[in-house]
Amino acid sequence: MRQTLVRWISIVVATAAFVMPTAGYSETVEEKPSALAMTGDALFARPVLFGITVIGSVVYVASLPFSALGGNAGEAAETLVIGPAKTTFVRCLGCTRVGRKEKVVTLGDESAQN
Repeated sequence: MRQTLVRWISIVVATAAFVMPTAGYSETVEEKPSALAMTGDALFARPVLFGITVIGSVVYVASLPFSALGGNAGEAAETLVIGPAKTTFVRCLGCTRVGRKEKVVTLGDESAQN
C-alpha cells in the first residue's frame, strides 16, 4: 500500500515537472497575416471550408438518428458542424487560429478613453 502511494506521488511530481515549464509558453500568439495569406484565405480556404460545413451539416442530419440512439449527438454536432463553422466564420482573415482577434488597448490610445 505504501509503495503504491509513493509510486503515485512520484508519477504526479514527475508529470508536474514536465508540464509546468511549458505552461509559460501557452499564451496566445498575435497573428499578423500578410496580404497573400488574406487573399488566399478569402479566395480558396473560406469557400472550401464553407463547403465542408455544408457537407458536414448534411452528414450530421443523415446520421442524427443513429448518433441520438448512441448518445453522442452533441459530439457529432461539434465535430461535423460546429468545428468547421467556427473555422469558417469565427477567424480573422488570413489567420490560422480559430477565434476573434482581441483589440489591444495601449496607454496612449485616445479612442479607448472615450
